[in-house]
Order: sequence, then C-alpha cells, then structure tokens
Amino acid sequence: MPIVAWHGVRASQVSVARFREAAELGITVNYTRFSDTETACKALEYAGQAGVKLIVECDALYSDTRREAAVKKLMRYPALEAYFCKDEPLCSEFPTIARMMNAIQAVDPDHYCYANLFPAGPAEHLQALGVATYREYVQRYLNEVPATFLSFDEYPLVTNPGSSVRLIKDTWYEDLEIVADEARKANKKFWAFALTCPHVVYPVPTLSDLRLQLYSDLAYGAQVLQYFTYWTPTVSGDWNYRMAPIAEDGTRTATYDLVKTVTSEIQRLSGVFLGARVVSVRHTGTSVPKGTVRLTDLPEPVRRLETEGSGAVVSQLENQGYTFLVIVNRDPNTAMGLRFEAESRVRQVLKNGSIVPADDITEMTVDPGDAVIYMW
Repeated sequence: MPIVAWHGVRASQVSVARFREAAELGITVNYTRFSDTETACKALEYAGQAGVKLIVECDALYSDTRREAAVKKLMRYPALEAYFCKDEPLCSEFPTIARMMNAIQAVDPDHYCYANLFPAGPAEHLQALGVATYREYVQRYLNEVPATFLSFDEYPLVTNPGSSVRLIKDTWYEDLEIVADEARKANKKFWAFALTCPHVVYPVPTLSDLRLQLYSDLAYGAQVLQYFTYWTPTVSGDWNYRMAPIAEDGTRTATYDLVKTVTSEIQRLSGVFLGARVVSVRHTGTSVPKGTVRLTDLPEPVRRLETEGSGAVVSQLENQGYTFLVIVNRDPNTAMGLRFEAESRVRQVLKNGSIVPADDITEMTVDPGDAVIYMW
C-alpha cells in the first residue's frame, strides 16, 4: 500500500539517513517543496538509496521558461514518483493546472502530476470554490484537469477547548461517498488522508484516531494513503502545528511510533485493500452519517450483523477472487459491541494478516475506530 508523507523530509535536512528514517516509519513516497532543481536532484539521489520515491515541487516547475529544463533533469532519477502541481485549487485555477500538467507530460509522459482537492464545507466555502455543490467541484476537476487519480483531504476529527472527546465532522463520510463514486465513474483511483500533525482544533492523534481515518478511507476504496504531515511545519500565525512524527527540530515525537504501528498494521492487510473493488459501503447505527446509505441487506453467507453504540461502516470488497467484509467502528471515543453470524465457509482476517476460521456465532468488542475483517 503506497504511503505518502506530506511535508516529508525537509529540503534543508535531506540525507540518506533521513529518508531511511521515513522508510522505517513506513513511508514509501515523500512530498517536499524544494526551492531549486539542484536541491531536488540531490534529494532524489539520497531518496533512491533509501528506497523512497519523491513527489517533487520546485520553483522551476511553475515557470513557463524554466519548466522543460527542470523536468528533463528530474525525470532521469529512478526515485522520481511525480511532479507536484497544486494543493486545494479553486475552480478558476483548473485551466492553469491543466496547462501545467500537459506541459510536463509532453516532456515526461512516464511520471504523473499531483494535485489535491479541498474537502466540502459550508455554502460560503463552496461559493469561494466556484460551485454550488461539492460533487460539482469534484466533477469539474475530473472534466477540466488531465488528472490520473483523484486526491482530496479531509481531517474529520476535532475537539472542543478543554475536552478530549472527538467529534466527527458531518461532511466527512459524505465526502468519501462523493469522491469514491466520482473516481469510480471516471475509472480513476482515489487517494485519501489521515491527520498526523495536530493543529488548531485538531487533536494529537491517538491510535484510535488514526485507525478510524485509515480504515474508513480503505473501506471506501482508497488506494493510496497520505499523512499530513510527517515533519512538523514551521508556520507563523495561529495554526499551532505540533507533534507530527518528526518535530520542527528534527527529533522524533511520540507520534512517530504511533504512526509506525498503524502503518505496519495496514501493510499486513494490503492483500485485502490494495487493488480491491468496492461492491458496496453501508452504515449501521441509530442514525447514519449524512449522505450515506443504511445497511439493510446482508451478503448471502452472513446471517446476522448487529452493532451497538454509534454504529459501523460496513464495506463489501472484492479482491483476487475473494469477497471481504470490512466492519469499522465509526465511534472514535467508545468501543462497539458486534454480533456476527455466518456460514462456516466465512473466515476472519486477523490484524497480522493471517486467516482463521470464523465461529458460526461471534460476539466481540471492537475498539474505537478499529476494524474487523471477514472473507469468503
């Protein structure tokens, strides 16, 4: 499973050792902005020695007069993954992004161009984007920009001042529904995020926070996972960025080991998710998130699926001739009771990737944000 570090190893810190440190956490692709092409080339050389790929952003890529020469330099490095073009564009910026992507691809058709979309928001946010609905924003991007995949960011867990209780933004699952649907209709993969750097109202991540974001992304079919951020940004103002896996001074924080743990867990389950086709995504609970569909019918070998508490994401996937049922506790704060009954041919996929028989009747407690996976 590709894992992208946003604001990865800093340009001023590039070395083989630093990229190996990122790889140790589980990073496979590093995104960093470089001011000049020469520094980017040096980073590509070091990253290649560490087995890490780079999404490169540098000033020359934005220049009509310097772009071609920069691409011709960068494209020679085996560690090059892609060219960074834009983060969170307005619709009015789509033509510029398209021209930039087309110009780069004309020189180097073997490496893709990267752009990432805004999440949904209130009416004034959509108006600023230049659309009436979030779906219109995603559709226009896919229609107007020669993107090879669809990426969007949404950091769904927030807290109120003085409280550790996680609240889920009501736009999150609806965004996942829209992005997954539009990517599928366009025959493109979609990429999603987990927040690994707390700031403003976003709390220091726990294992439950990370699991909920990543397993929900995967349940909807995400094929690349992105961490915002790897290195703690140095930004003026009231953002209060802190406690990313790597601190501003380059030392590891407690978040490093936490993210390493969940990344390793995800990679052991890559046989379930990587390359999977989503058959359906449904939700259980007294109420279901806005824009989602309630679970009413069970797949044929499942006799009973009951959840307690806030409810679950229930995703049916197909991969390599098998069907997988992924059940994610949608509550980031409280464990969920699960009662599951199925035919004897149904097996359970454990967190270490091993496959064991599933009991005919199973009652269990699922930790906050965690997932249980069955297959047949």
